[in-house]
Amino acid sequence: MFANLDSGILDAVAAAVLFGASVPLAKLLTGEIGPVLLAGLLYLGSGAALLGIHALRRTLFNRHTRREAGIALSDLPALAAAIASCGIVAPVLFVIGLHLASGTAASLLLNFENVFTALLAWFVFKENFDRRIALGMGAILIAGALLAWPTSRTGGSALGMLAVVGACLAWALDNNLTRKISARDPVQIAGAKGLVAGTVNIGIGLLGGGTLPPYIGIAGAVVIGVAGYGFSLMLYVLALRRIGAARTGAYFALAPFVGAGSAIVVLREYPGVLFWLAAGLMALGVWLHISEHHEHAHQHDSVTHDHSHRHDEHHQHTHNFPWDGREPHAHPHYHPLLSHSHRHYPDLHHRHRH
Repeated sequence: MFANLDSGILDAVAAAVLFGASVPLAKLLTGEIGPVLLAGLLYLGSGAALLGIHALRRTLFNRHTRREAGIALSDLPALAAAIASCGIVAPVLFVIGLHLASGTAASLLLNFENVFTALLAWFVFKENFDRRIALGMGAILIAGALLAWPTSRTGGSALGMLAVVGACLAWALDNNLTRKISARDPVQIAGAKGLVAGTVNIGIGLLGGGTLPPYIGIAGAVVIGVAGYGFSLMLYVLALRRIGAARTGAYFALAPFVGAGSAIVVLREYPGVLFWLAAGLMALGVWLHISEHHEHAHQHDSVTHDHSHRHDEHHQHTHNFPWDGREPHAHPHYHPLLSHSHRHYPDLHHRHRH
């Protein structure tokens, strides 16, 4: 089952590890930095770093072959809506939740993002699913309900946990909107999100009477933001491109386990029985997704589009420009009508009806 993991699965798992580990570290900063300012610093640091990498890559390493397709004008409405939900609404709610709830509870409640992502993908954006995927999401949802049951050991404020769930809904909307533009450069997408969202949140925080922390606090937020938000989001976009929104969300469900484990080590939070029951159900849900096998005869409609690709079975074409032979590369290309059967995920080329 694990011998030939799709690269999209590995991207989603790496994104989960980076984001999950950042949760208890970010909670350490909530005592000295206001929630809105903290959200702004986390995103601004990630955006500035990624756009710096994007500029450096274009200058030094990408002179002859374009490796990724840049953001187009037609992508701007979806990108703007994604930035509003992911970069403004979600981080503010999440940091408020971190301030009021325990790090362990906040980490595991993040699994609601995966449930909301799947529900929106299935019923609003019409991504395919089957019984196994639905059962896995059901296990995760029940686990979240168990975790939200207020006790002295799972960590506190119902309002705080509700704020985290609200952030998850906003992130889920962002995930599905970002999937629509996931053919574009993930560094550029993640960098734009971080830069705009960070600037707006810092402005809101300062206008609301907040003050910037000492330089050490700013530096800490920037470092956490670059890894836990910037690189994590970049990998998440790649996973959206390769395996679709619902399945990316399922593998990203590992993030709360990483976060909860980190909270036990970093914050010395020792959860009670409900935590372990919830963790078991969440593990079951993740396993149901990982063990999925989806294969059937399907048809690809003819289409012309632009994205990063290799010359695999879906990309057998010639070039009308000088090509240096390097892969992956990006350019507008045509797909003729094609019918075949193989194992696949709802990636850029497999978003068909069943």
